[in-house]
Amino acid sequence: MKAVAYKTPGPIDRADALLDITLETPVATGRDLLIKVIAVSVNPVDAKVRMGMPPEGSEWRVLGFDASGVVEAVGPGVQNFKPGDAVFYAGSLVRPGTNSEFHLVDERIVGRKPASLSDAEAAALPLTSITAWEMLFDRLDVRRLTPQGGNTILIIGGAGGVGSITIQLLRALTDLTVIATASRPETQNWVRECGAHHVVNHRQPLALQVEALGLGAPGFVFSTTQTDLHYADIVELIAPQGRFGLIDDPKTLDAMPLKLKAVSLHWEMMFTRPLFGTPDMAEQGKLLNEVAALVDAGRIRSTATEVAGKIDAATLRAVHARIESGTARGKIVLKGF
Repeated sequence: MKAVAYKTPGPIDRADALLDITLETPVATGRDLLIKVIAVSVNPVDAKVRMGMPPEGSEWRVLGFDASGVVEAVGPGVQNFKPGDAVFYAGSLVRPGTNSEFHLVDERIVGRKPASLSDAEAAALPLTSITAWEMLFDRLDVRRLTPQGGNTILIIGGAGGVGSITIQLLRALTDLTVIATASRPETQNWVRECGAHHVVNHRQPLALQVEALGLGAPGFVFSTTQTDLHYADIVELIAPQGRFGLIDDPKTLDAMPLKLKAVSLHWEMMFTRPLFGTPDMAEQGKLLNEVAALVDAGRIRSTATEVAGKIDAATLRAVHARIESGTARGKIVLKGF
């Protein structure tokens, strides 16, 4: 089968940063599904892995997490899927990735593809939807309001893949007032289209801008990017007894400034459940099915903004470079081999 992989981690501008290769088609065992991959999308984690993680146990590391495709075969322990089923999912950090013609994935983290979406549109959703859903409803628990500011949430990095779907889920499933950050006219328009009530510029001090909205201090803050640059503002603007969550990788994070306001700190890592095989691992498949139902009901939409081309090394190198530039809006998708 065709695949895109690398041997040596490092920057994307090297000729061998990502290469087209041929591998043996894997065989489904246990609760695994063998998926014929139709479309994938690229996430910041793809670039992070490519930069710093060498292959483990094999000559090549195949990247890719998001995928939409069709079940080709099932392992003997599979309970919920059969060959021919259309699916979408986000894979695992410790297994070969989705940038291959066929891919193995545990059925418990797989959802049924939204019937109203194309494969390219569906491939944009799984990783970011899981991240947003787990942060909002498992970590920040936004349905349990904070004593002060509980009706308002600030999303830092609203135009990215996670921010785009977070805003939509909040509008579809809660009554919270959504403030999102974006800096350029096109990204500001995008977050408004996704449903943000208010937009502030993350290239300017956030606390003053949020205060100027006249809404009071938000009870929830979700930072998707550049937390280290905004941390002082977050501490200043969040309501006492608020809840703060993040997903990026600041070099250091001193939790002590949160103590005075009794602010709780929440990390989200959507790979945790499959990585540790947690007892609630199947929640990811369930929430993807709920996301699909919301899409098919017209309550949320795909965050795909571009189909960049086929799934090959040259296209993936170009998309990785764009992701690393920090200027991507929504999700960039690749389709077909």
